[in-house]
Amino acid sequence: MTENAYQAKLIRKLKRLFPGCVVLKNDSSYIQGMLDLTILYQDRWATLEVKASADSPRQPNQEHYQRLMADMSFSAFIYPENEEEVLAALQEAFASRGPACVSQS
Repeated sequence: MTENAYQAKLIRKLKRLFPGCVVLKNDSSYIQGMLDLTILYQDRWATLEVKASADSPRQPNQEHYQRLMADMSFSAFIYPENEEEVLAALQEAFASRGPACVSQS
């Protein structure tokens, strides 16, 4: 599955998991390395960098922005192999007042 196809499927899944959420696709040409998606849900937000697989290359600055956004709210790299874990952590983060964490391998 291509990254674009996976991203489209993931956006549909996010909208089912978090009814009423707004999913924004970010423009990496505006800020080089900015993560692919911002999810706004109730009074919370998160960012996700979508990859086609666990071994897909990461672009310059993506890890920097992922760590920065994780310190502010919730952020993770997501791909089919870790989707279940990331979405469970995102559900926990959106349900709680404290930060949630996803281990990054």
